[in-house]
Amino acid sequence: MRHFLATAALGALLIGALPINSFAETPKDQLVVATTMSNILTLDPAAITGRETVQVLNNTYDTLVILSPEDRSIQPRLAERWEVAEDRMSIRFHLRSDAKFESGNAVTAQDVAWSLKRLLVRNLAQSSFLKTRGYKVENADKLFVAENDNTFVLNLPQPDDPSLLLMILAQNGPGSIIDSKTALANEKDGDLGASWLTLNSAGSGPFKLTQWKSNEFIILTRNDDYWGEKPAMKRVLMRHLPESQSQRLMLEKGDIDVAYSLQAPDLRSLEADKDIAIESTPGSGFYYLSVSMKDERFANKKVREALRYLIDYEGLDKAIMPYYGKLHQRPISTGFLGALPDEGYKLDIEKAKALLAEGGFPNGFKTTLRVLSEDPFMKAATAIQNTLAQAGIQAEIISGSGDQIYGAMRERKFELLLGRGGGGQQPHPDNNLRSIAYNPNNADDAKLTNYQGWRTSFYDEKLNKMIEDALLERDIAKQGKLYEDIQTYMDEIVMSIQPFSEVVDTAAFRSDVKGMIVSPWLSRFESISKDR
Repeated sequence: MRHFLATAALGALLIGALPINSFAETPKDQLVVATTMSNILTLDPAAITGRETVQVLNNTYDTLVILSPEDRSIQPRLAERWEVAEDRMSIRFHLRSDAKFESGNAVTAQDVAWSLKRLLVRNLAQSSFLKTRGYKVENADKLFVAENDNTFVLNLPQPDDPSLLLMILAQNGPGSIIDSKTALANEKDGDLGASWLTLNSAGSGPFKLTQWKSNEFIILTRNDDYWGEKPAMKRVLMRHLPESQSQRLMLEKGDIDVAYSLQAPDLRSLEADKDIAIESTPGSGFYYLSVSMKDERFANKKVREALRYLIDYEGLDKAIMPYYGKLHQRPISTGFLGALPDEGYKLDIEKAKALLAEGGFPNGFKTTLRVLSEDPFMKAATAIQNTLAQAGIQAEIISGSGDQIYGAMRERKFELLLGRGGGGQQPHPDNNLRSIAYNPNNADDAKLTNYQGWRTSFYDEKLNKMIEDALLERDIAKQGKLYEDIQTYMDEIVMSIQPFSEVVDTAAFRSDVKGMIVSPWLSRFESISKDR
């Protein structure tokens, strides 16, 4: 706590606020946000990982289109309008004529083409969004075409659903439009400006990156030449404050405006505070129990089916998952096209025992359960360990960091694993299914680590084809029915991943902060004002 008070004082001075002894209320035109920055390793749009970094880019870079925070519909941003070709093999974007980068350079279609090609050339984390749709460096110049300064054409390399491409382009990272002139002016050894972009911004967003000190703070300053409505906040100070209790105390005092990393006990303690608002919103993906199909016990369909009845869905939902997730058992996110109601699985020890006996394990067996060593993962894993034991499955918990737990999954060296994932960043069923079920090549050397189907060694050729066919169906009603059929089939074959909760994002903020968008994937500080 002492360390934070010292760094908060530094932050106050950096943004021109009051000294710490009078920092009981943040300035009206400055927003102070507490979050966790451990995953912010670079601010180069091509190389970022994690939702926290997307949140920073949402305020410094524009995309061609954005997703509405209200209903996740596709809305204009740098592109005023667009048309999908009759054959669905191209999308023509008409750019705003008044948009400028923070450098003063005009935003052009050439910048759009360069930004997307750069993504493939850099071949880092964010390139996977385009690579999985068939885009390659070799065909980039034919697929990313600037017809003139204000008209950009995205050609599709293979049949696809154009709406899904639009959703990908709406996400900062794969969709960030970079000032090519500024990036190339700061190029070193052919890195396309990568070193410079790690610590600097070259976007057209409502804020500019003023300073970033790793695992301490990020300062964003209002871009007064922004093409859109001028933000009410002159500056935004994002603080690295991973301790939940410290965030709560600072929020109660008014030393911070927004807390993004609060744990459930601290959120509960704030519920009765009239000066604090708490909001949860649909996030991306699911909390799930997964098995490795490399293990002959879990390759047994009866064993996987038994596991369905060894999760206390309702108990987890009430006791552990508030603020983190809500009960959900299907592989498609709520509100997406074709999403079906839950199957209605409940904890049923006797049914699970009968299924284990049918599968050849009347006395259960010993196994390991890998899990992140943090909430809510550990609490959920402990609860599932208990219900597994009631049916004779003795699961030893192995906890650790993300690299240790998901690393084992990426190497296909695990037995049971409680995790979080399953897509959902793009509000399209294909995004869920490609992540959680699709696996085009089950060979070990395929290394398809982006696919959780591959990670769990699950392969079903019929399911792959069903997913591919549904993506290409043009009739929305028929497409929705195909996605319903896929879920029914997945229920029949008993997947290697069983969701038990759908991720929600939760934040607490001072009640006089207006215009908050809680989801880090969609959050933009340009809409925020303070009613004081």
